[in-house]
Amino acid sequence: MNPPSPLDEPAIARLVDRFYEKVRHEPQIGPIFNAAVHDWDEHKRLLTSFWASVALRAGSYRGNPMGAHRPHPIRAEHFDRWLALWRETCAEELDEAGAALMLEYAERIGRSLKLGLGLHPQAQPFGVPIVGIDR
Repeated sequence: MNPPSPLDEPAIARLVDRFYEKVRHEPQIGPIFNAAVHDWDEHKRLLTSFWASVALRAGSYRGNPMGAHRPHPIRAEHFDRWLALWRETCAEELDEAGAALMLEYAERIGRSLKLGLGLHPQAQPFGVPIVGIDR
């Protein structure tokens, strides 16, 4: 295994690549992703752009994460498993500070998606799409 990397775009690309390789083979969430993602290389490029925009303020992502997740049979426990894999992969691929930052972002994004999809026990979907992240 390579030593953990500082947080930059190549490190985020490696993180996304390793993470989604795990997701593809994970019994609980893999089937959901595999049914939804038709081009894994393109999906990884899109998600690298998303995470670089979140963590590095790259401004390269244009999309609608809420809309992308809404049509799929996602349950709250899927977010929990996704987050556990993200935590594990961040610890393997990033230095401690980068891993902590990426985990914090993922926890916030996961909470927002759960709320927006009505998966939080006290949530009511509010129907406001999340559209791109600007500088």
